[in-house]
Amino acid sequence: MRTKIVIALGIVYVVWGSTYLAIAVADRTLPPLLMLAVRFGLAGGLMYGWSLWRGDVARARPGRREWTAAAIVGGLLLFVETGGVAWAEQRVASGLTALLIAAVPLFSALFDRTVFGIRISFGALGGIATGLFGVALLVGQSAHIDPVGAAVILGGGLAWAGGSAYARVAPLPRAPFLSAAMQMLCAAALLAVTGAAMGEIGRVHPGAVSSGSLAAFAYLVVFGSIVAFTAYGWLLRSGAPTVVISTYAYVNPAIAVFLGWAFAGEAVGSRELAAGAIVVASVGMLVLAREPHAHEHAEPLPETVGPYLRRKEAQEGSIRPVPQLADLRRMAP
Repeated sequence: MRTKIVIALGIVYVVWGSTYLAIAVADRTLPPLLMLAVRFGLAGGLMYGWSLWRGDVARARPGRREWTAAAIVGGLLLFVETGGVAWAEQRVASGLTALLIAAVPLFSALFDRTVFGIRISFGALGGIATGLFGVALLVGQSAHIDPVGAAVILGGGLAWAGGSAYARVAPLPRAPFLSAAMQMLCAAALLAVTGAAMGEIGRVHPGAVSSGSLAAFAYLVVFGSIVAFTAYGWLLRSGAPTVVISTYAYVNPAIAVFLGWAFAGEAVGSRELAAGAIVVASVGMLVLAREPHAHEHAEPLPETVGPYLRRKEAQEGSIRPVPQLADLRRMAP
């Protein structure tokens, strides 16, 4: 189980760190919300078809309850957060966007404390503070951030944290591909309607779409929308501590800065290198500060998702197994 968690975290680290640059490239000649609508619609449709062929749909028989949960989770994670990031990257640089998203662990800690009653250790808080310090060094005093774009990105980070918290207890289908497909399809519908309402249809010019934007779009569909989204969803159900899962928010900015330097010609000096080292060190602090729980030493069960569910089980005598989200997630940003 520990090996699987490490692999899933590695996927989330690398793929999500690179999606900021990929979205920026795709945005050059593609309208952001409609681009995401096609991205999630295509990925979700393929995965739903796979689930039909495997018989997962027939076994799960998702109804209004499951589709409502998928719409809420997919809406918060993929429509609000990912859609907000794609739109804001027209006004805010991709590397800076990744740095702003680093606020997600703070939001996640807030949800864990207020909703699930999970205490955050002082060591973990120290890791979060260290990571934010590293982010501050990366931003520096010379950065001029568009206030509207920054507000949208931070609002998306809050939605991401809330959607991730709800996904841990939401009545989603247990089949991971089916669950992810339903979330993607719901988000695609929301993105398509919103993009059309914002006039993006008039900005679609097939002949003007660059090969770079098409390549970035393909990367986002396969790796961002299927592989990483599933890995993140699996981590939410794996029993791994929340503070460990949320460390991606500190690693992603470092990767985004590196890719900007390597492929977009962005300057990286001693200040950026020092800040990146601090960010990476904060990840180690969060991992080492995690509080041991007895259930971490055994194969995690679907119902072992924290104090909230344990209280529910004690009150009700039994509880419906928590469905697996998807072994494939951040189709975002």
